[in-house]
Amino acid sequence: MPMRSAGEEHFSFEGYTLDLNRGCLLGKAGEIEIRPKAFELLRYLIGNSGSLISKNELVGAIWPNVIVSDDSLAQCVSDLRNALDDVNRRIIKTVPRRGYIFTAPVVSKIPEIQKAADGYVKPLDGNHDRPIAVPIMSQSDDLWPRRRSIVVLPFTNLSDDQEQQYFADGITQDLTTDLSRLHSMLVISHNTALTYRNRPADTKQIGRQLGVRYVLEGSVRRSGSWVRINAQLIDAETDAHLWAERFDREIGDLFAVQDEITGRIAFTLNLELISAEARRPAEHPDALDYIYRGRAMFHARSPSHENYRVAIALFEQALVLDPQSAAAKTFLAGTLMNDVISFHPKSSAADLARGGKLIDETFETSPRIPFAHYVKGTILRVKEQWQDAINEFDAALTLNRNMTGALQGLGRCKLFTGSLDEVAPLAEKAIHIGPRDPYIGSRYLIVGEVHELRARPNEAIIWFEKARATISAMPSLHGHLAAAYALAGDTKRAAAELAEAHRLNAELFSSIAHLKASQTWGVPKVHALFEATYFAGLRKAGMPEK
Repeated sequence: MPMRSAGEEHFSFEGYTLDLNRGCLLGKAGEIEIRPKAFELLRYLIGNSGSLISKNELVGAIWPNVIVSDDSLAQCVSDLRNALDDVNRRIIKTVPRRGYIFTAPVVSKIPEIQKAADGYVKPLDGNHDRPIAVPIMSQSDDLWPRRRSIVVLPFTNLSDDQEQQYFADGITQDLTTDLSRLHSMLVISHNTALTYRNRPADTKQIGRQLGVRYVLEGSVRRSGSWVRINAQLIDAETDAHLWAERFDREIGDLFAVQDEITGRIAFTLNLELISAEARRPAEHPDALDYIYRGRAMFHARSPSHENYRVAIALFEQALVLDPQSAAAKTFLAGTLMNDVISFHPKSSAADLARGGKLIDETFETSPRIPFAHYVKGTILRVKEQWQDAINEFDAALTLNRNMTGALQGLGRCKLFTGSLDEVAPLAEKAIHIGPRDPYIGSRYLIVGEVHELRARPNEAIIWFEKARATISAMPSLHGHLAAAYALAGDTKRAAAELAEAHRLNAELFSSIAHLKASQTWGVPKVHALFEATYFAGLRKAGMPEK
């Protein structure tokens, strides 16, 4: 069966439809205008329909990390009731001093899902911020196990002080939220996962009951000023342990530690799940199989022009099978852009145009895919539309705070617009979140460039050499190394790096003039810094002017 677009998901109730693709509420007379926070509240209530949701949980979901009064929530509830003509409070029921219940029956239309024997699975696309509850399903359900579906079991509190359970619960809930922001990830709601607390963890049984392919479990132990967190990913079909990691941290700012750990786990898990899905054999691959294989090549340990070309071919095959796939379009566009930026193939102008067209098509059906905003930002950056690019990178980070590529893209825009002091902190945050990111070399590179532009070649060399481990096939890295070594007085190494840059891309590094014309070098004051450092170093390394 052809894969349907992730943008088709909507929920109907009482004559109304919440369309998550278009981000709107529809009634019999057409679209009903509601404020963004009211929309988020309605989505969260529907996602937990039939359950009592406390005011504190709703405030935390709709206004994360923001202090608001009860009046803000009350106003949103009032707005929704007015929009839904819910004067008798049939749809949204108030439970005095406890919270609210969404009582209306909900019918959902979900991509890639068929009706199960005892209900519908309700996945949460990575486009959305909050997980949607999934009812327990029968063991005979044909949908088990679903791809990229996961439940985060309540982390066990191993601390001597049982009152520290709140910290373990916070880790569990934050991980559930962060994972639900990942594209095409079905995440079981935190409330459903809590039903497995203090129960023996039979991962195969949990997988069958919840219709998920993966289970994440872990433990938290606090002792004095230190906290240790263990997490492990398990394949619910085979009970095989796919990944495990331990985090030891000294607690200064408790919530900062929690954010750091959950962000890093979510980022790493995304890569692990992509790899796990790509490894699964498929006798008759469908579009999603090709997408996972393409993404695995996109995230290959050492990015290269050859890996990108393989990934492009796989995404192309996915589009042959499913021409409307937002995921295939987005990742094809992203791969084209990375190839253009990193390796400057001759087809760069055509690839840039095609990437832009693919992203425009994606936004027509799926405007909330974080990676799509990242790709759009990259396209705008290449076109020197700096502020528009910054807006897109900010949008990507709003949808997925752990997107290291968007942090780097934002840093690159800051560099080209002359805000050098803001560049390294963004790159270092990306490094901190994704220490195993295959693109970590690009983060090192941009920090090195800041040192280079500030005429600190020895510091720049340290960062450029760190980048070599993962992006050694990138010609520009060797160009920067050649310039930095030359400025530091090591002409022998400078010549060797320049020769390697020329070997990797003879056309790009044929002359100073050709290199200057190949891409943007920022606003005039930044261009002048490149002239005084990078290009001056390349001249010393032996690169001809024309």
